[in-house]
Amino acid sequence: MRLQKILSSYGVSSRREAERLILGGRVLVNGIIAKTGQSAHPGIDEITVDGVPLDTKNDHIYIMLNKPRGYLSTVRDDRGRKTVMELLKEVECRVFPVGRLDMNSEGLLLFTNDGEFANAVMHPSHNIHKTYEVRVRGDIHKAAGALNKPVEIDEYTVHASKVELIQATPDGGSLIISIAEGRNRQVRKMCAACGLTVTALKRISVGRLELGDLENGKWRFLTEKEVQSIG
Repeated sequence: MRLQKILSSYGVSSRREAERLILGGRVLVNGIIAKTGQSAHPGIDEITVDGVPLDTKNDHIYIMLNKPRGYLSTVRDDRGRKTVMELLKEVECRVFPVGRLDMNSEGLLLFTNDGEFANAVMHPSHNIHKTYEVRVRGDIHKAAGALNKPVEIDEYTVHASKVELIQATPDGGSLIISIAEGRNRQVRKMCAACGLTVTALKRISVGRLELGDLENGKWRFLTEKEVQSIG
């Protein structure tokens, strides 16, 4: 089995992050620095990440965090900035974020040690919609119409599955926007392409899973029913 899939399956990271770990020389197989595309056998080969042996007996867990602004959605940051992992210090086993919210965004962020679950949530082919509350500046009436049509960003054509005008103010207002593609900073870029400046962005749902009244900066475990609803 390829190392990327092994690390994902045993909850070390997503497959994409696993590739970065390998490229960074942080994964060893039988004491030798691993290479991308390399295969190994869990339980037979000794696999370590940052010197920590792979736990092949790790049970899967699933967590929802209400991410505050000012935190990076990553396991670590070489520049010493705050990461979401600082908010999960009470979680005893290793988990990783499922997707990302940029530093200035907040709201629902999932964590797991189940790589297959993470891939199912993130991959566009599974069509799991993410919904955001977005506060903006600009001509919101004109932009709402434009956002309901295909939008070009980063040489890609993207589509919002839902755009709802919640409130209009003299200088902007607020919208509900749902997407399925999940490209980097997609909602912000879509708004910018339609003449809006995002002043606040909060993810309120992933699939059928809603943030609800979970306090800012707090987390909780998902129920089995919730996991099945979006996995």
